[in-house]
Amino acid sequence: MDQIISTLAIWAMPVLLAITLHEAAHGYVARHFGDPTAEHAGRITLNPLRHIDPVGTLLVPGMILWLTWPAGMLFGWAKPVPVSFGRLKNPKADMLWVAAAGPFANLVMAVAWALIFLVGKQLEGSSYALPMLAMAEAGIHINAILMILNLLPIPPLDGGRIAVSLLPGQLAVQFAKLERFGFPILLVLLFTGILGAVLGPLVALFRYALALVFGLTI
Repeated sequence: MDQIISTLAIWAMPVLLAITLHEAAHGYVARHFGDPTAEHAGRITLNPLRHIDPVGTLLVPGMILWLTWPAGMLFGWAKPVPVSFGRLKNPKADMLWVAAAGPFANLVMAVAWALIFLVGKQLEGSSYALPMLAMAEAGIHINAILMILNLLPIPPLDGGRIAVSLLPGQLAVQFAKLERFGFPILLVLLFTGILGAVLGPLVALFRYALALVFGLTI
């Protein structure tokens, strides 16, 4: 129990920041391209309570973490930011930037946590070093997972929206129709192990690239 509590204490801030900034970024870019829906809904905010989905952010990840402990599989979702794509200045083209904003925010946060990791290494021997290093490592990992997961070309993930934006007319329409099957597809991929088999190497590759750039040992 003590180990679970300490793990939650280390992961709480990185996870909340990863989810909050990811969702706020969608709303901010949508507003930039002409759709104020997210702003009117109060979703362009750093307040995590506005983005938390009780089931997807708390219940499901908690149950999966408990059922898979100590492997610690993590899967969940935040409350989707409302975007009225028809209100964008150029709906099909601008959809790409709105969708890409979330994964890009996770990329920026992964880099920020890598810098915090470097600071922690400089403080080795102090009482702050180990918690800082553990939290930075968690921040890098969760942002890598969210970035790569959301870039998978499965509607309604961001990668699916990016694909719809890039595909030609009728093909984009047909591909967008897959959105209603997206969540069941993800669950099947998760519980059959396919999702982990796809994400694992990609997350490891990203972490390796980040380690090379910043000279990290994570």
